[in-house]
Amino acid sequence: MRIVIAGGHGQITLRLERLLSARGDEVAGIIRNAEQNDDLRAAGAEPVLLDLESASVEEVAARLQGADAAVFAAGAGPGSGTARKETVDRGAAVLFADAAVRAGVRRFVVVSAMGADPGHKGDEVFDVYLRAKGEADAYVARQEALDWTILRPGSLTDDPGTGLVRLEAHTGRGAIPRDDVAAVLAELVETSSTAGLTLDLISGSTPVSVAVKSVAGN
Repeated sequence: MRIVIAGGHGQITLRLERLLSARGDEVAGIIRNAEQNDDLRAAGAEPVLLDLESASVEEVAARLQGADAAVFAAGAGPGSGTARKETVDRGAAVLFADAAVRAGVRRFVVVSAMGADPGHKGDEVFDVYLRAKGEADAYVARQEALDWTILRPGSLTDDPGTGLVRLEAHTGRGAIPRDDVAAVLAELVETSSTAGLTLDLISGSTPVSVAVKSVAGN
């Protein structure tokens, strides 16, 4: 498969790129800082320089041409203010979805956040973030031309992955190593039978491949 990832230098996505390239997939990671090129190449991914806050739908669609799947994993980051939650966590996600439709890429996986909700109340930065992610998820879910899956991990840790997870529509709060999030994403990308599902993810007792097959069969 050829897979294009928005947010190609994220902590989860660098792990994902290693997994995908190791299994023989062709991976491209969209980044806006050329200094990150070498990190992506080391992970087995082709760096694609593009700023999703200023790019047009046509420019993004051109980078998606020929892809079998697209993964949106870009984020404004914990140090950013409310404005960039709107331009990246919501705006760039909407742009990437529109570009995937334009490019004819059906498989579309989103890394969202547990608790994301367009109706979330509050004015703190994290409240704005959850609302922006929720609005982006709702937009993606309305795109009939996409076979979308939205993944909402719990609290992220840098603990070594266990390969054991709980993947359900609603899991309740919990933590999950970034290693295991990447492993689940790698499975989801090639499991289009999970299309139309929004899934919570925390650590659990089920092997990753079994967990993904289980939700795909429901």
